[in-house]
Amino acid sequence: SLIDKLRMDKPEVLTTSVNCGQGAVRAVRYNVDGNYCLTCGSDKSIKLWNPLRGIHIKTYTGTGNEVLDCASSSDNAQLVAGGLDRCLNILDVETGKMLRRWRAHAAKVNAVAFNEESNCAFSASMDCTIQAFDARSRSEKPVQIFNEATDSVLSLEIHGTEIVAASADSHFRVYNVRNGSMSEDFMGDSVSCARFTPDAACVLVSTLRSPLRLIDKSDGKLLMSYKGHVSSDVALESVPLHSMDYVASGSEDGAVYVYGVLDGSIVSRLDHGGAKNVHSITCHPKKNHLLSTDGVSLFLWTPRGTVE
Repeated sequence: SLIDKLRMDKPEVLTTSVNCGQGAVRAVRYNVDGNYCLTCGSDKSIKLWNPLRGIHIKTYTGTGNEVLDCASSSDNAQLVAGGLDRCLNILDVETGKMLRRWRAHAAKVNAVAFNEESNCAFSASMDCTIQAFDARSRSEKPVQIFNEATDSVLSLEIHGTEIVAASADSHFRVYNVRNGSMSEDFMGDSVSCARFTPDAACVLVSTLRSPLRLIDKSDGKLLMSYKGHVSSDVALESVPLHSMDYVASGSEDGAVYVYGVLDGSIVSRLDHGGAKNVHSITCHPKKNHLLSTDGVSLFLWTPRGTVE
């Protein structure tokens, strides 16, 4: 049928799985062009991979504790990382050297990001703040502090001049740094992850004990909810896929669920082979490829017949 033809591009084939050897894997992230990916470990390391081949390229160390999140700069020359050391760290990709370390947070750093030009680095913390630092200046102080959250800030994403952040205070917030505005939406339960759709018109929101929801950014209206994955007490990530035809969520039953955006139906259930929690997932910036982790291994899922 036509619908089946349209759904040929959903990620459903396990193309790579590799044990990361990092203790517990806390997060998996694509770099900006999607050619490489990064995994964050409880062993205080960040590893760089070629995900299509499952090849480990380099290991980065020097952060003071478990790494909970990382991101690559727009030119892939630098990494920003944060975690239990309460610091925002910038590392040089080629040499592995620590370039900057800001110690401004009072609690662990849950999420990090660069802005589009990668001249500013952002960190979201359990201390209820998001802090922004000028990566070009020598200053130890943040250039801006966002302190609207009343509980831990759990996720952070930047799209152009906008920031979306998820908080355990049951809100997600969208900041526009150009005009200084902030909007917040109450979701009824701890918000573990909020991500812009590729066109930045909507926000995909993961909450504990609730369905995954797609929210219109302009007016806060619920566009669709997605049910099937298990979310009761683990902070799960969700992502819109590159084509915007699908959204995907981690789950506490050892799978990733892929849903049709428009009708909310489950189009794939990606089983991780007996794992409990699949908590961290990320989508390729240009293809409907999904990376996921069960806390031990890195998994790459691709549409049928696509991998070169």
